[in-house]
Amino acid sequence: MDPWSWICELPESHDFEEFDTRAVFQLGGDLTRSIQLRVERASTSDLESLSLTFKVVAEGFSHLKSSTIWVSNTCTLSSEKPFLPLVLQLLQELISYSPTTGESTCTKSELLEIKPGPVNWVMDSHSPESFSSVFNLILVTRLFWLCVFDAPSEVGSFFFQHLLAPHVKSLTCQHAPVLRTFLVSVGVDAELCIVRAASYALSKWMISKEVGLGNLGLKQITSPLPHQSLGFSYATEAHGLWSLKGYFPILSMNVTNNNSSSENHNNKIIKFPIVEPKEAVLRYALSHQHAEVIAQFEYSVTFHENYIKVNARVDNIRIHVSKLGLHKGRGMENQIADCYSEEKYFPSRVQVYVGPEIGSSHVSGLSLGRSTKNEEREIEVMRVLKGNFGKGKVAPRVKARARISTRGKIRDWRIEQESEGNAAVFDAVLYDRESGQEVMAVKPNQEGLKNVFTKSGGMVFGRDEYGDGAGWRVGREMEGSVLKWRMGGKIWLTYWPNKLCTSFYETRCVEWCDEVDLPLVPTS
Repeated sequence: MDPWSWICELPESHDFEEFDTRAVFQLGGDLTRSIQLRVERASTSDLESLSLTFKVVAEGFSHLKSSTIWVSNTCTLSSEKPFLPLVLQLLQELISYSPTTGESTCTKSELLEIKPGPVNWVMDSHSPESFSSVFNLILVTRLFWLCVFDAPSEVGSFFFQHLLAPHVKSLTCQHAPVLRTFLVSVGVDAELCIVRAASYALSKWMISKEVGLGNLGLKQITSPLPHQSLGFSYATEAHGLWSLKGYFPILSMNVTNNNSSSENHNNKIIKFPIVEPKEAVLRYALSHQHAEVIAQFEYSVTFHENYIKVNARVDNIRIHVSKLGLHKGRGMENQIADCYSEEKYFPSRVQVYVGPEIGSSHVSGLSLGRSTKNEEREIEVMRVLKGNFGKGKVAPRVKARARISTRGKIRDWRIEQESEGNAAVFDAVLYDRESGQEVMAVKPNQEGLKNVFTKSGGMVFGRDEYGDGAGWRVGREMEGSVLKWRMGGKIWLTYWPNKLCTSFYETRCVEWCDEVDLPLVPTS
């Protein structure tokens, strides 16, 4: 699907002046129904003021009052960027519909206004074929709100089956450099609104695959999810920092541990077994959560007589689990969210790594800056003697028991540095206070996890937790070149019941990686 290239070719069509004022791009359809993007030309004889209007039309649906479900503002072909207003309108509407998280205090989507400058720059610096991935993300996410929430249910089920399912990869940011450039250009606030809106659409699609959406007319779908987890992830470099970001819906993460051994965990849809209604609603509520992970490394390059030294240390790692929901006044879904507001996934293990690209032969001498934790323990031993007072069988006897006690300080998180090849690995594992085992691999206990996370349920690791970082030595002959430096992350999120009495618990995991450029150029 490439509607952007079709749009860009409209003014250049040789037949456009004699066109019948209408053109159609098929977004999705079957034998009797379709969702189309149409363009209509304003009736005018002056070619200088020729303008176009785009419409989204749903045909063949019996419960629609009007087949036109969306109309764009006019696009003047004589302007320097005739279709910039179309992109800005779709993007602004997408952001205004962005789901709330319940904890949002700073990012208010209704107050966010997209500036045309950054969007125009991305359009100018990329070909129509490259920018198509950006336009597809914006268009498909906007269509989700139009078809699923602002149209009859038959349109929503048709959208899931014939439009979103074949093009679900358009709602991801993996291996698409133009999407990374676009998200960085529009700023962090707009990025959060965009990825949360897309993640909400992905969550709804994956829920529809789990329960079959029989009440909406969809057939049961049993095909596995794509091998790579759906979501947004990328790495960037700016101002002496390497940043690795990842945004993933909970349902796109692989299950590694739960209370049912009979379910299939090979990255396939895990169907809801026969459970109590309360637990089924709980799982539905949890399915709307998604993970937001940011890992930042502070790096430096120093030049020595015989080698170049590359240093990197953790600046901070932030993990937040957002509960995506609709704006107030959306009815039943908000009521469910309110009832289960205290039930949430939490990070139970975080692993990030940084190092040269795989196969690099010019980098060696990896140095780590933190020792393996070797905690001291105090051991108290009591020795008791057994014996008799006096002689004879009736003499009083003394009985005692030996006792050995151990005292030690236990930390909730164990944080370590390791290495894998030429990559430095930074690992943080959450331990259960009661059993002393890793939380991600054990059953919940009654003690729970108190005062371990931030007020919103997230986790922040600062530079003080990971020691002095890591360093690599590069041959001096590489001066002036640009190396590829890779970063990756892997997180485990666990759900334990908080205030709800249920036997359900599980741990899910996701991993991702990307590369950044490292110029080995001396600065004056």
